[in-house]
Amino acid sequence: MTPEEQRRGTAYAFLAYGIWGLFPLYFAALAPAGAFEILAHRILWTLLFCLVVLVARRDLAWVRPALRARRLVGGVTAAGLLIGTNWVIYVWAVLSGLTYEAALGYFLNPIVTVGLGVLVLRERLRTWQWVAVGVGLVAAAYLAVAGGGFPWIAVSLALTFGAYGLVKKRVGATLQAMHSLAAETTVLAPIAAVILAVVTARGESTLVGHGGGHTTLLLVAGVVTAVPLLLFAASARRIPLVTIGLIQFLTPVLQLLCGVFLLGEHVSPRLWVGFGIVWVALVILTVDSVLAARSGRVGTPIAEPEAAGAD
Repeated sequence: MTPEEQRRGTAYAFLAYGIWGLFPLYFAALAPAGAFEILAHRILWTLLFCLVVLVARRDLAWVRPALRARRLVGGVTAAGLLIGTNWVIYVWAVLSGLTYEAALGYFLNPIVTVGLGVLVLRERLRTWQWVAVGVGLVAAAYLAVAGGGFPWIAVSLALTFGAYGLVKKRVGATLQAMHSLAAETTVLAPIAAVILAVVTARGESTLVGHGGGHTTLLLVAGVVTAVPLLLFAASARRIPLVTIGLIQFLTPVLQLLCGVFLLGEHVSPRLWVGFGIVWVALVILTVDSVLAARSGRVGTPIAEPEAAGAD
């Protein structure tokens, strides 16, 4: 890989994670639409976007073999349900003024991924990875006590996204990014159609009647979802996983800044302490990953977004 290609890959990664980091502003702008209506539009318009791209590229030969692979179909179905759950929790958090807790979920995600590697894949951790997991558990316990309740939004986001990555690793890695996104949104499309039917029947649909700008924002949900994914896929082919792992923290940092400084959310001093403990764990995990990469050791990597993208 040439230096020029590596520079392009790094730029693509920053763009992808930067767009994901600004998602709170996009979803906040979709009010008064609710979380489930936004989820439904995001699924359907993303599927339409994928179909248009795949048809334009005449890239449909993979569909039939994929449908014949039962294990792959099961994995794609599970992945679709997990990422759909992740999406709706995230959007609900943003619309509820809890973007900072959603950001915490993505700070916790690498730690959860390492933990899942041990519990499910029986992977062996290095000493400092164990330390990072331990510090992460301390942070979760502290936040549960200091925050006055269990941080279910952050933990749910971390667990669903971590489980999504685990499913992709075990059964879905054979599909290219666009193929996987198309397959997962196809699985979710019937659910999205039912959601829209219910919302419309209740007279709660916001697609029309709230101005052309609101309608446009809902209609471009597919492009907004797919573009950072394509940028990420392009970067992943050009730069090392450790580099991607370092850049990925741009997303929750931007989400946190958007929530606090642009959306006016208040984070108590006690919660900032909890964030600080999480960041200690991330520093330990990141330094260990960098040192392991330099020495050529193999271990559980920092989690990276899979086909459907972060958030």
